[in-house]
Amino acid sequence: MSKKAEQLLSSVDVLVIDDNQFMRKIIRNILTNIGIKSVSEAVDGLAGLEHIRLHAPDIVILDWEMPMLNGAELMRIVRNPSTFPLPDIPIIMLTAHLERWRVMEATKLGVNEFVAKPISGKIMLERIISIITRPRPMVHIDGHYRPEPRRNLIEPRLRRASAPQPASVV
Repeated sequence: MSKKAEQLLSSVDVLVIDDNQFMRKIIRNILTNIGIKSVSEAVDGLAGLEHIRLHAPDIVILDWEMPMLNGAELMRIVRNPSTFPLPDIPIIMLTAHLERWRVMEATKLGVNEFVAKPISGKIMLERIISIITRPRPMVHIDGHYRPEPRRNLIEPRLRRASAPQPASVV
């Protein structure tokens, strides 16, 4: 890992929202091992919302399945710019539930990244680096506030790259 990446990671403040204490410990260990020095934890969605409001972490890692307020419900609250103070906060959805509908729903609700359990340090590092180095603008699509889809960011570049180049004059 480059020095610049190490410096970026060491300055990132991450909040882990998961009702499972063992999973929070695993995620904390992974984050510490990849160089993140500031990791906070919330035991459920309500505590997570409160922590986001009070401390404004740089990235949130959110479990899908939790009692009282699950990950999808938390996303609906956070991604509402008219009622939530930090609707642009980057969120990584972490879940063992990998049904296609969940991935589609998480994307529609505005997660920045979707990661499957069991999680590896390599995948977590890739997702966090992506969020830090290639942030996507937030947009309103079909009534939802979410990161701009990657295909919208890539397609204009592809069109420019494949456009015929003018002949050079010597």
